[in-house]
Amino acid sequence: MSPATPAARAAVLLSGGLDSATALAVARAEGLECHCLTVDYGQRHRIELEAAKAVAHHLGAASHRVVTLDLRAIGGSALTGDMDVPKNAVRGAEGVPVTYVPARNTVLLALLLGLAEVVESRQLFIGANAVDYSGYPDCRPAFLRAFEELTSLATRAGAEEGVRFRVRAPLLHLSKAGIIHLGTDLGVDYSLTWSCYDPTPDGRACGRCDSCTLRRRGFQEAGISDPTPYAE
Repeated sequence: MSPATPAARAAVLLSGGLDSATALAVARAEGLECHCLTVDYGQRHRIELEAAKAVAHHLGAASHRVVTLDLRAIGGSALTGDMDVPKNAVRGAEGVPVTYVPARNTVLLALLLGLAEVVESRQLFIGANAVDYSGYPDCRPAFLRAFEELTSLATRAGAEEGVRFRVRAPLLHLSKAGIIHLGTDLGVDYSLTWSCYDPTPDGRACGRCDSCTLRRRGFQEAGISDPTPYAE
């Protein structure tokens, strides 16, 4: 076990995207020993798995685990099924978009909680954002508060040892431009990150899905050059 105390460790959900990379950078800036978890859930944008590996190394994670979980068996999302990823969509026009993966953050945070218990961390970091996001219900403050309440009931550490876990979402109330400014100040190399839901066969970002749109606008509003290779 690491010499760091439980209070000085963090379990970080790392997708390989812009937000999760920045959340990891925040945890590292606080001096925390970070144990990262990436989930291969059958997402069509599998390029983000390699991005997560690069980001974990770049930001000095103490460990990085990849868990394989086939959410394609459930389906219900353009990211795990055969539906087309919407392009040039009007945000909010049709409620929760088809790129929503049913209960994804509930599942991923449950896995992260397991990791936190194993590495004896008291803090769970997630790059959830409630300002510039795609309308996903599991990125909202109420969901994160509810999950934090669950942690003491769902674990041996909570039930037998009285451990109180914290769910940390340091980007929750920042705009995408604000996130980029923060990450830049903390030394995040955004060229290592990946956001696009529907990459081209030659490995470029489509430039028109909701995630690309948010990313491009964020860099534009931040006044910082976007290092992403876009097809359009």
